[in-house]
Amino acid sequence: MAKQDYYEILGISKSASQAEIKKAYRKMAIKFHPDKNPDNSEAEEKFKSAAEAYEVLSDENKKARYDQYGHAAFEGGQGFGGGGMNMDDIFSQFGDIFGGGFGGFGGFGGGGQRQARVKGSNLRIRVKLTLEEIAKGSEKKVKVRRKVQADGVTYKTCTTCNGSGQQMRVTNTILGRMQTATTCGTCHGAGEILNKKPSGADAQGMIVKEETVSINIPEGVTEGVQLKVGGKGNEAPGKNSIPGDLLVVIEEVQHENLKREGSNIHYDLYVSFSEAVLGVSKEIDTVTGKVKIKIEPGTQSGKILRLKGKGLPSIEHYGTGDFLIHVNVWTPQELAKDQRKFFESMLDDENFNPNPQKSDKSFFEKVKDMFS
Repeated sequence: MAKQDYYEILGISKSASQAEIKKAYRKMAIKFHPDKNPDNSEAEEKFKSAAEAYEVLSDENKKARYDQYGHAAFEGGQGFGGGGMNMDDIFSQFGDIFGGGFGGFGGFGGGGQRQARVKGSNLRIRVKLTLEEIAKGSEKKVKVRRKVQADGVTYKTCTTCNGSGQQMRVTNTILGRMQTATTCGTCHGAGEILNKKPSGADAQGMIVKEETVSINIPEGVTEGVQLKVGGKGNEAPGKNSIPGDLLVVIEEVQHENLKREGSNIHYDLYVSFSEAVLGVSKEIDTVTGKVKIKIEPGTQSGKILRLKGKGLPSIEHYGTGDFLIHVNVWTPQELAKDQRKFFESMLDDENFNPNPQKSDKSFFEKVKDMFS
C-alpha cells in the first residue's frame, strides 16, 4: 500500500518553513499522544506517522532527498524513513518538542515525568555496488564493529538525579529566581550508573563486538544515497537505553564498458568497416543480461540504437531507463598493399561518396533525441 505523503500527514505545504513544520508536528503529536489516547491503536499510528514525517522534513538534507525522490529515497533501511517506527525513538529524539510534562508517557496521566532514554551513537559505513546490483536490487551482508553492553553488566539508579536523568538548577536573575532542568552530569541523562562491570569491559560496561548485518538495497539507488538500518549502531550504557542506527552510504563502482546517466545506460559499440557495410548481428552485455542486436547494412558511424527498458529502474518508481548503443565504425589505420589498391579504386565510385539523406539525422539531432 502506498505511503501517505509527509506534507499531507502534517497538513502543510511544500513551501512550509522549519518553524511551521515544527508547529504542525507539535500540534499533531499532542493531539494523538498515547497518554491522551490510551488503548487507541489508530491514534498511536497517527502519532508515529507524524513523528516519521517530522524526522524527515525537519532535516534539510533528508527533506531535499524526499522532495526529489519521495519515499523511495529511504527504502532499504529500517526505523525512521523506513516504516519501522519505534516509540522509544520518538521520545528520545523529539521529547523536547512537547515541552513541560510531555517528555513521554505519564505527561497527561499525572504519573510523573519520564526521563529521556539515552540513545547510542550512529555508525556510518560505505557499501560498494555494481551497476548489475543496482539494476536488480540486492542484499548485502557486512561485518560491523559496534559497541554493545557486556554480558553480566548491571546498572543502578543514579543517586544524583534519583533516576530522572535531570538536575534542577536555581539561579538568581534580575527577573527573580529561575529554575531550569539540565541533563544530569553523573549519568548523562540515562538515570542509571554502572553497578557491576565484567572483566574486559570499559568504564561504562561496554565492549566492542563484530556483528554481521544484512542490508536490503532497493533497485535504482544512486551514488551518495544514504540508507538506515535501525538499531544496528552503537549501544548505550543503561538497561533502559536504546541503540543507535547504522547509516549506509551507497558508493557506485564504475563499470568498465558502461556509462550511467540517471536511469539510462550508454555503451560504445565498435564495428569494423566491413561489418558496417554488410551488416552484422552482435551480442551485447546489458545490466540485466545479454541481448542480440542487428546492425543493418550501410549503418553510419554515430548511429544510436535504443533498447527500451533495458537500463536501470528509477528510484522514484517512475519506470525503467533505456540502454543506448552508440555505433562507432572503426576505420583501419594500416592497409596491406592489395587493400590500399582496392580503396584507391573506389575513390571515384558513387557508392563510396558521402551522400547523406534528409532522414539521416545530424549529430545535434541525435543528441536532442537521446535526451528527449
